[in-house]
Amino acid sequence: MNKVIASAGLLALGAVGVQTVQAQWTAGSDKSWSVSATLRGFYDDNYNTQPSGTNRVSSYGFELRPKVAWNVDLGPTTIDLSYVYKMKYYDARPNNKIDQDHDFEVLLNHNFSSRYSIDFSDSFVIDQEPEVIDPTLSSPTRVNGNNIRNSASINFHAELTPLLGMVLGYGNTFYSYDQNTRDFSTPATALQPTLSALLDRVENRISLDSQWHIWEETTGIFGYTFGSTDYTGNGSIGVQEFNGLNGFPVAVPSSSRNAYSHSVYVGANHNFSPDLTVGGNVGIQYLDYYNAEPGNKRNTLSPYVTLNLNYTYMDGGSVALGFNHLHNPTDQGANTNGIAPQDQESSSFFGSITQRLTPISPDLTATITGQYQNSTFNGGGSGVDNATDDIYLVGLNLSYQFTHYISGEVGYNYDMLSSQLAGRGYYRNRVYVGVTASY
Repeated sequence: MNKVIASAGLLALGAVGVQTVQAQWTAGSDKSWSVSATLRGFYDDNYNTQPSGTNRVSSYGFELRPKVAWNVDLGPTTIDLSYVYKMKYYDARPNNKIDQDHDFEVLLNHNFSSRYSIDFSDSFVIDQEPEVIDPTLSSPTRVNGNNIRNSASINFHAELTPLLGMVLGYGNTFYSYDQNTRDFSTPATALQPTLSALLDRVENRISLDSQWHIWEETTGIFGYTFGSTDYTGNGSIGVQEFNGLNGFPVAVPSSSRNAYSHSVYVGANHNFSPDLTVGGNVGIQYLDYYNAEPGNKRNTLSPYVTLNLNYTYMDGGSVALGFNHLHNPTDQGANTNGIAPQDQESSSFFGSITQRLTPISPDLTATITGQYQNSTFNGGGSGVDNATDDIYLVGLNLSYQFTHYISGEVGYNYDMLSSQLAGRGYYRNRVYVGVTASY
């Protein structure tokens, strides 16, 4: 369970870092709190993430991002809290020009003894960017409104013997998208399901991992995870005709995508040195779509893979790499026959490189982040089943520490979705310059 969460965290690093990467000074160890504020100016050439055409619009704007963080060490218990408020102003947006986002993070760890411990984490966000709302990129386009994700997990760690340890974990993630009414501005958009109907859901996960301390630097893993996905959207995700009901169209409910999953895997974590660690899990995943509509897939079996590598190759230089092969939800609704894809099977490569440019200046740091994800639609009938999305995210950031309290940055982000489904692809360029004050 621990390493599954670590892989998810690395995914967030590869995705969220593309949107905003910055070097910030944080308070020294003599302070339990820190505050910072970032002001950015930006240009976004496709803030609606639309294909080329009249809906593809650009805008200049500015962003204000204050942050507060608090850490307390109570001996066996440590607590980390942080809150980030983000306000973005889009000058060219005709109606509501302002987005307001929130990010609350909680981490708690308690050691009962040298052999038993428990950790708890919770992440609550309100945002519009796809990689922030859902790092699996279930909806790869930017979404206006107050879109909510809350992810919580708790893990109990036990060292049963010098050779064998166990981790029992539970995780819950809640998604609620603000778009709950259809767009009737054109006949095409009027037929499209809302994102609330397509993606509102509750995900639960229970896992049990055995950890075998093979050598001092190596831990083997054998584990099982049960997952459930319950869609909670009130609207339909399409219509289906049933001859037994006199041919009247019948709404396809979002709950037709509900699923149970069973994952069995083996893995290992190995420390080659204090600066180089690798880990991962490899196994199989079985999904049961127990509410599937007639004619759609009811189950599937696929590989289950999570891999990660972290390497500090020199003072001021580090690299983080990862790979996941998992199932994720999709924002694609039903076709004209009322058959919707159950989800997507995705392979995702992601990573980041951070390097302090000491030969130029020890206060200058460069960061490169990237992600490539290939997603195959699972179900959905002819023309959709086995069609693919290819997602590319690249971010470049250069930051300079002017003083102990002031830093500046410039950056560039490139996003592209290439899809075999018509009218789905887009590309997007963003540039920004900013300054951060920290204390």
